[in-house]
Amino acid sequence: MAKKIVRKLKVSVMGGAATPAPPLGPALGQAKVNIGEFVTRFNAATQAKKGQVLPVVINVYEDKSFDFRVKAPTATSLILKALGKEKGSGKPNLSKVGALTKVELRKIAETKMGDLNANTPEQAMNILAGSARSMGVDVK
Repeated sequence: MAKKIVRKLKVSVMGGAATPAPPLGPALGQAKVNIGEFVTRFNAATQAKKGQVLPVVINVYEDKSFDFRVKAPTATSLILKALGKEKGSGKPNLSKVGALTKVELRKIAETKMGDLNANTPEQAMNILAGSARSMGVDVK
């Protein structure tokens, strides 16, 4: 018989650098998850993605055991990384922070494809182009 999920947590954590400090520690503590075990397992699983913000879905079971699934980095972090910028524009319609080519956008779309509600890379590119525009990034 499958274990019953009692709680599902969604958090964003820096890859390979999780610590029990807030905001992660209190969220895990409230769900009665062994914080040290999660940090150790997460850091080991995400060493290759060190320095990227990764969304994580944690399933907590009745017996206080847990498992987690690491998703692809956030669209905004991938776009900013491609541009080499720290943050997007505060006024996206007035001031632009950079421009992405279709090739760069396709590469990001292929990375995010599993997490997006899209059937083809072109649909994923349209979704990501909207995110880019809201950050003050032109798509050429």
